[in-house]
Amino acid sequence: MNEQPKLTAASTSPLRGEIAPQAREGVGNSTSANVALSPHPGALTRSDPPPQGKDVEVLRHIRKPLPHDSGPKHVQGVAQYIDDIREPEGTLHVAIGQSPKARGRLISLDVSAVRAVPGVVAVLTAADIPGKNDVSPAFGDDPLFVDSDIGFLGQALFAVVATSRDTARRAVKKAVMEIESETPSVSVDDALERGETVLPDYAYGRGDPDAVIAQAPRKLEGQFRVGGQEHFYLEGQVALAIPGEDGDIHVYSSTQHPTEVQHVVARVLDVPDAYVTCETRRMGGGFGGKESQATQWAVTAALAARITGRPCKLRLDRDDDFILTGKRHDFRCDWKVGVDEEGRIQGYAVDLLARCGYSADLSAGVVDRAMFHADNAYWMPAVHIASKRLKTNTVSNTAFRGFGGPQGMLAIEHVMDQIAWATGRDPLDVRYANFYRPGENVTPYGMEVEETDTLVNLVRTLEETSNYRARRKEITAFNASSPIMKRGIALTPVKFGISFTLTHMNQAGALVHVYQDGSVHLNHGGTEMGQGLYIKVAQVVAEEFGIAMERVRITATTTAKVPNTSPTAASSGSDLNGMAAKVAAGAIKKRMIAYASEAYGVPEEQIAFRDDRVFIGNESLPFDELAKKCIAARVQLSEAGHYKTPKITWDRAKGTGRPFFYFAYGAACSEVIIDTLTGENRLLRADILHDVGRSLNPAIDIGQIEGGFVQGMGWLTTEELVFAKDGRLLTHAPSTYKIPVASDVPAAFNVALYPNANREETIYRSKAVGEPPVMLANSVFCALADAIHALDPEKPVPLHAPATPEAILRACEALRGRPMG
Repeated sequence: MNEQPKLTAASTSPLRGEIAPQAREGVGNSTSANVALSPHPGALTRSDPPPQGKDVEVLRHIRKPLPHDSGPKHVQGVAQYIDDIREPEGTLHVAIGQSPKARGRLISLDVSAVRAVPGVVAVLTAADIPGKNDVSPAFGDDPLFVDSDIGFLGQALFAVVATSRDTARRAVKKAVMEIESETPSVSVDDALERGETVLPDYAYGRGDPDAVIAQAPRKLEGQFRVGGQEHFYLEGQVALAIPGEDGDIHVYSSTQHPTEVQHVVARVLDVPDAYVTCETRRMGGGFGGKESQATQWAVTAALAARITGRPCKLRLDRDDDFILTGKRHDFRCDWKVGVDEEGRIQGYAVDLLARCGYSADLSAGVVDRAMFHADNAYWMPAVHIASKRLKTNTVSNTAFRGFGGPQGMLAIEHVMDQIAWATGRDPLDVRYANFYRPGENVTPYGMEVEETDTLVNLVRTLEETSNYRARRKEITAFNASSPIMKRGIALTPVKFGISFTLTHMNQAGALVHVYQDGSVHLNHGGTEMGQGLYIKVAQVVAEEFGIAMERVRITATTTAKVPNTSPTAASSGSDLNGMAAKVAAGAIKKRMIAYASEAYGVPEEQIAFRDDRVFIGNESLPFDELAKKCIAARVQLSEAGHYKTPKITWDRAKGTGRPFFYFAYGAACSEVIIDTLTGENRLLRADILHDVGRSLNPAIDIGQIEGGFVQGMGWLTTEELVFAKDGRLLTHAPSTYKIPVASDVPAAFNVALYPNANREETIYRSKAVGEPPVMLANSVFCALADAIHALDPEKPVPLHAPATPEAILRACEALRGRPMG
């Protein structure tokens, strides 16, 4: 063996102490104190504590409240989005020619006047597509440009490619078309009447709920409508396509799914996938709206670049973005339930009727997930959950944060309130009575709920820390003396399944390089849309090598480095990509250890990486020095890591399996006040306790909880999508569509993380945090219903979502016996 290289002696200085995963100081009004886990009276007995292992290690970066990697750039306005990329010389701009009718057949399209506009370089129609005229994610029912049948008002008929964006937008108005129009289906009821669906009906359950409900002491039934939601990302849909040699094309796309953009561009251009590279450094928000529906605009830009041989850019105007892109699915939920005198469910049946729009898009998974969450946190001995995916002449609805889960969950929370009002019990007590518990812990789709103790203890803890019972008494007294202004309070739970329900999508890849100077190049298939995924995965890699965060270079997601990736969705970004990056870094580290062990004659177990040094026995050398020595010894310091989620199975035909790796839990307590004469309302206070396992980054996680809650509150209170009978979207801009603003955030907004290690072997025992917080806002809707109920406690509240001032006033007037027209 060669002579041992000289090492520098180093004392083993203690590492910095671990910050508790729930610590986060100075963030608005949020609080993050340790919460007691001792059982409260009536709580279910807590099972054995979760496995510890690496959970108790002292860590340098993991579980620390590190800032977002792009935070300073966001504040300074220098974070580069696609519209900020310096345009190559000769870049052309693309605008979309839209259908003025919602349903019918395109008889003729004359674009000669469009071509004659000065500055117009090309006009693209279905006839110009070299490959398949299809931008759908799966079902082949979504054309890039209409060639015959028109599915919704605004659908793309053609595209104009011009020397300026203004020229292109003006030129599209010159087209002359003849359309044989038909009466469109716009609502769920329209589609039901016509019997039109985008996919077959689907149902599952157990027992005979109809028979059980018929024999139950109390029987209730109703119809509940849940509205849709516009994504309203700050950065609209945008793509820049640059042609290369031999048919290659490089597409910069604001997408959550670069691999799908690559695949569909190749499909439409009729080239192999390897000819197409899709790159995404960051998005200005996505929320699911860029999972499948960023693809069409990237493909259009790529087709324009292919035909013109010049760089082409497409950026949708905000109004066009509203009209041309899908929303959260709206639902009509027809339900019936049988309960005992204590309000415990004996049988439950629900039909989830979803407006999907003109094509399937992601409705298969979205509506399935609504079904998976139709139970939320509650045991149902006999249950039937059915669904219809209805076809309407509106833009195809798509993924939205929660992916159907919020709609299914809100429906059962509405039912819980109805049960409480019918039995005269506190709604929280009805929820407690129906929680999953040992022996009654199997979902309607056959998956065992293993953490029944987590949910009940979390809710009981929040009940105490929010002072729910005392505030309930205060509110009752206030309402008794206040005939016009009414207050309400609600505490609702969240049980959300984590994993893609399409099993093969639960995989991720990562690419890690260690360079000779000790710097690390990190790339993975996850995309950054502001949620902090990049910094979390970088923390994992820095922790694995024991190096400073500054040594890890975060790079843009690109299909040229990590292929065949899944979308950044389903709250699985950190779980999947964090594990893949850990696998890759761990493999490199293992090779470095093997080299050091042989070179210095020290057993591998006596070699440790920390504090930017490598400790070999009683001596150490800098990390970068070992990297140089490894390169000199021809040790490979590059690795492509891969991870696939274990344990998950799902047999859709049989309606049973384990579609989720684990559940994330949470609860929120919201207090509101309403004016029963105008419907005006305000959220006065919100208390949230949320389970993120052992947080990878508490600062990022609390930010996600706060943002998700407010976004969910917008969905349920102010954001209303209105379509005219001719299929025209009337709420297509900030002037007519109201998202929450800073003043809607309550002055008292208390957020804490529940200290609870994930019992499954996830990345550092953390839990996903992207989607579950949206459903914490169910408490706001239920609190508004509670306030309306104070007008007449003998009647159920006819409130549907969103609970806009008009909807609240309509419900108040109904309780007064003077329904509005």
